[in-house]
Amino acid sequence: MARQVTYEFKGKRKTIQFSYNQFHDMYEAVADAEGIDLKSFLAMEKQLAMSCRGQGIEKNFRLTEFLRMGFDKIKFVRDDEPVK
Repeated sequence: MARQVTYEFKGKRKTIQFSYNQFHDMYEAVADAEGIDLKSFLAMEKQLAMSCRGQGIEKNFRLTEFLRMGFDKIKFVRDDEPVK
């Protein structure tokens, strides 16, 4: 079953196709769709994962950094939800 991810990038709403065969998660998919290189972001996220456990720091870092990059409202499109 094909999945879709919807997000806002710099104020414009967009929808893309998503596959776990291609991407680890929806954040990597939207960054790839906008041509953003995540190498340094993923390295920092890995360092956080090794040093901080179970405190929500990784999730907070991810959300904050993606907001800083211009992304907002990143989510999977549900089957019963119309795409706008």
